[in-house]
Amino acid sequence: MKFQVNRDVFSDAVSFAVKLLPQRTTLPILSGVLIEADADGLTLSSFDYEVSAQTQIPAEVDEPGTILVSGRLLADIASRLPNAPVTFSTDENRIAVSCGSANFSLLSMPVEEYPTLPTVGERSGVVPGDRFALAVSQVAVAASRDDVTPVITGVQLEVTENALSLVATDRYRVAVRGIDFDPGTAASAETTTALVPARTLQEVGKTFGNATTVSVSITGSDDRELIAFQAGNKTVTSLLIKGNFPPVKRLFPETVENYAVINTAELVESVRRVSLVLEREAALRFTFTIDGLTLEAIGSEQAQASESIDALLTGEDTVVSLKPQFLLDGLGAVHSEFVRISFTKTENPNKPGPVLITSQSSKDQAGADSYKYLLQPNLLLR
Repeated sequence: MKFQVNRDVFSDAVSFAVKLLPQRTTLPILSGVLIEADADGLTLSSFDYEVSAQTQIPAEVDEPGTILVSGRLLADIASRLPNAPVTFSTDENRIAVSCGSANFSLLSMPVEEYPTLPTVGERSGVVPGDRFALAVSQVAVAASRDDVTPVITGVQLEVTENALSLVATDRYRVAVRGIDFDPGTAASAETTTALVPARTLQEVGKTFGNATTVSVSITGSDDRELIAFQAGNKTVTSLLIKGNFPPVKRLFPETVENYAVINTAELVESVRRVSLVLEREAALRFTFTIDGLTLEAIGSEQAQASESIDALLTGEDTVVSLKPQFLLDGLGAVHSEFVRISFTKTENPNKPGPVLITSQSSKDQAGADSYKYLLQPNLLLR
């Protein structure tokens, strides 16, 4: 095999192919990147039995062929090559890489032992690339990072006619966002769901954020339920998480009459300052009154802190205690100048319900998007 390829194009393709591979694998063969060269150019692929990535790029192919090479090593080399065309050639089990004055000799891996990549099924629909990427970033932050309960380490995608809803939870908070979905000829009145690993979905969002549209394919055959995302010359597939996602959408109230509107940036800075004196896992106390919002950190005997900022309260005075980082995650996903913090009710009048965070375009106008972040308050600090 022998080919020549643009350095930047090749480096980008290798980086994409290895991005979703695990840092460590029990099967060394799965750490490789498969490079197939033919008259149409190069196809680079990676697959670890759960996630696959594939991309096509142009190249001048003198001798077609297929090689398998260590993915992360190739990515490191490609990112540091001088600004010149890259030439690949093979000699038995060695791969020669030359670029300008730089030359590398790499050991090839056995192509025949590499697994066959999954087949992408029929397209389920199309979503706008930028909105999809934003929705993923807003919701995935609420997914659990505890592998003990795999079902909540994913983001639940729900397709209903011309809408796509993304939902994630780690038991302490729930994030939901809806975006437009064009099913094309695959339109159906039935709801289709897919539980996608949050880490994979986050990488998909970053990769395809600049694409005009992203094609989504949800397929199921035998025991392998699969989702595929395609845009331009790039494709990512992922096995779906098995299990029943908890029905957390019903936790969101239809209306809330008691809420406060605050400048998002001011609240973020205040939370970061006051929480400096907190011990790990401790909560901040938030007191909302007609005069504004007061944040208090009891902290330890060595340090306490408090700060007051402007807040426009509708309804009665409210006191809640929230973990700072969980609150900051929600505020960071709002993407609006102001934020609305709504206070839900419980059967116990002395115990506050979950806090609902939504975007707010101005002090008087609710945000236009459908993002919602529900955060369970800690027990009030006494």
